[in-house]
Amino acid sequence: MRVGLITADPDHQLLADTAALLTPRHELVAVDPEAADVPGELCDVYLLKARTPRALALARSLEARGAAVVNSAAATELCQDRTAMAALARRAGLPFAETRTVSALGRLDPARLGYPVVVKSRHSRRHDLVARVDDPVRLAELAAAWPDEPVVVQEFTPNDGWDHKLWVVADTVFAALRTSELSVGKGDRLTLPLPLDDLPPGWLDLVRRVGSVFALEVYGVDVLRGPDGPVIVDINAFPGARGQAGAPEALAALTVRAAGRRPVVRVPL
Repeated sequence: MRVGLITADPDHQLLADTAALLTPRHELVAVDPEAADVPGELCDVYLLKARTPRALALARSLEARGAAVVNSAAATELCQDRTAMAALARRAGLPFAETRTVSALGRLDPARLGYPVVVKSRHSRRHDLVARVDDPVRLAELAAAWPDEPVVVQEFTPNDGWDHKLWVVADTVFAALRTSELSVGKGDRLTLPLPLDDLPPGWLDLVRRVGSVFALEVYGVDVLRGPDGPVIVDINAFPGARGQAGAPEALAALTVRAAGRRPVVRVPL
């Protein structure tokens, strides 16, 4: 079979390790969505790792031609909009952080915030805004740097300073602890292995339910251990899951299965 990798970085560890498992029997084709037109010959399945507007447009065009794409363009695009993400999660009863949207950071009224809060870019992308705001002074600093940025505001969830990073590949769950980027710089974050047996009761079912609600097969969920239980603060389509033993094998098996089925693209309501 032919497998298309929709990415500008085919050497990414997860993709490269998965490709190494598949290439003895299958052909892999890297498709750079920022540089290439829609390929003339369809692959049997595409892995949608890139999440840029051009990548999503390419994936939609491939789906329209009958190609199987993992994850679907619709599900991937939903996870790029934190407003839509939070609304769907809360409608489905998932314990997602309460989220409100502001059209531009510069319009956020400092007098109406119950500090501390977390301010994030509404549209998830590389180098987007994610910051804890403890007072009007910090808010003014961010507003000066990002005045027109559409943002979401979440109440800060008291926690132990660790993000629970949960990754899922076709129902197989991988986990790690990572120091929160709200407390340390991104370059200083520490990641520790987290055995699944050490997760609180119910968390495995919770993270798998996220996949069902969002129509995702390869995804990540960021969860905090809050005072009253788990709080989901972000959901990512096709994350890197770097260094997770077994993840390439799970992705390779999913790729083979997906190539043998007709695509079913569900748009969450």
